Amino acid sequence: MSEHDFVGPGSPWFVQLGQLIVDPIGFLTGCRERYGDRFTLRLLGPKSPPLVFLSDPDEVGAVWGALAGALEFGKVTQVFLPLVGSQSLIMQQGDRHQRQRQLLMPAFHRESLLRQGELICQLTSDQMKDWRSGQAINIRQEMSQISLRVILEVVFGLVPGERYEALRSRLEKLLDQITDPLYSVQFFLPPLQQNWGTWSPWGRFQTQMAEIDDLIYGEMNDRRSQPVESLENRGDILSLLMLARDAEGEAMPDVELRDQLMTLLLLGHETTASSLSWAFYWVHRDPAILAKLRSETALLRAEPIALSEQPYLTAVCKESLRLKPIALIAQPRRVKETVSWNDRIYPEGTVLIPCILTAHQRSATYTEPKQFNPDRFIERKFSPSEFFPFGGGSRSCVGMALSLFEMKLVLATVLDTFEFESNLMDDVKADRRGITFVPPEAFRLTIV
Repeated sequence: MSEHDFVGPGSPWFVQLGQLIVDPIGFLTGCRERYGDRFTLRLLGPKSPPLVFLSDPDEVGAVWGALAGALEFGKVTQVFLPLVGSQSLIMQQGDRHQRQRQLLMPAFHRESLLRQGELICQLTSDQMKDWRSGQAINIRQEMSQISLRVILEVVFGLVPGERYEALRSRLEKLLDQITDPLYSVQFFLPPLQQNWGTWSPWGRFQTQMAEIDDLIYGEMNDRRSQPVESLENRGDILSLLMLARDAEGEAMPDVELRDQLMTLLLLGHETTASSLSWAFYWVHRDPAILAKLRSETALLRAEPIALSEQPYLTAVCKESLRLKPIALIAQPRRVKETVSWNDRIYPEGTVLIPCILTAHQRSATYTEPKQFNPDRFIERKFSPSEFFPFGGGSRSCVGMALSLFEMKLVLATVLDTFEFESNLMDDVKADRRGITFVPPEAFRLTIV
């Protein structure tokens, strides 16, 4: 592929980077409309390698499969290192990544999740207990609270008590801080990562993380002091991971367990809450869709397993994830050595980026792609390279089954309990919140 084959904006790298920072959704969407399914940006300095954004399913599928052996992941996840730790799944490559993924995946199998269905529904009901007629509900905040409680009880396996409240308050503070652009800039700039005591931002962050770690390790130590049978009977994800063994019969060390828990928390909390907020926004814009959804789920509130299997509820959640994906891109891959695919040559150093945002808006894949139409997921099955809100290939999100399961149960439980009127019935521009994009801060659902 010669230089002229890298079609994209001709503006300097810092101009492109500025446009991406200021309006990532508008910039990426505009590039695809102007340049097509494959466009190239230069974002990494004056000598930036070409960053090739891909939307066509054949090319995305090649990144997952045919080209996978020629690609590597580089240091794109390094920004998360201070938060998730060096043993996190997202920090690994090659055999070590495969080993960790094999240890983690059984905890997210359907059979494991189904045991947690009643708890997720109960946590949702508990969050609604003080809601009253006429109250304007800040759905994003309420979904954030439910998502955190699901992580604490379904993932960490905690029960309300002193340790639960101590961890909840600290995690709540941390999760709120890292969505603040001024606070989170220190994760992108290593020179700012200097611990000069509690008066320095990095010093306060490290103190905060040490307090969280003490609580997590304390919980692990308590469980290790109990008979193995007690772990087998619990069913939460931490307990399942503590029981997991690799091919050599080795268990995860506590540091690795801690890092996986923080990964699930930091990459699963705000993303699930944001996705739920969008789902409520979309269904309340169309009375016919809302009525059809209520009709399907009305008799199944006490049956979370059956509820999670309802086709229209599943379609609503998937369509919301399509239109407002959790992440704008899948994990970038760097070409290790010059590779050829489909009459195109990608030189060493080229970065290939499956673009979730633009792939989900292709009119060649989705009829009327800007319309919220859950029926499209009833009428046909989209391939993993056409619909991939959780990424794809060997790096797809390990917690995607839990996220979708939680979305379905929370959405159905809330809609079965209350009826609402939305204050936003027109198209809206998403607000940025950390690594996610959420409905505008003004979004409210008023109980009727």
